[in-house]
Amino acid sequence: MRQKFIISRNIDKNNLKISEYAILTRIPKNTAALVQQKEQYSLLGQETYDGEMVETSIDRGKRALVATLRTNNLFPIQPYANKIAESVMALYKSADDDSTELFFDDVDLLPMPEE
Repeated sequence: MRQKFIISRNIDKNNLKISEYAILTRIPKNTAALVQQKEQYSLLGQETYDGEMVETSIDRGKRALVATLRTNNLFPIQPYANKIAESVMALYKSADDDSTELFFDDVDLLPMPEE
């Protein structure tokens, strides 16, 4: 499955929002990457976090942040959760409102066949 996470920080509201999207239609194997990125992503879930809670978790480390970011509505697998946490940490190093998009493809997690 191909997924996209949009992570947005709003300093005025002191919150962080993470939206999870996925391509729910089948994509042929030989489709070029550029064509795949233009596929329609469907919103799967969205979570808004209190900024102070996120900052406290960042201070406690990446594992604590991953635990904070995982909820009943948003529970990415460990490799994705780690990347999301790293992106959140980078956003909080900036002094501005900012957002980032992360793209994941489950195929990348499969072992490569031996030749």
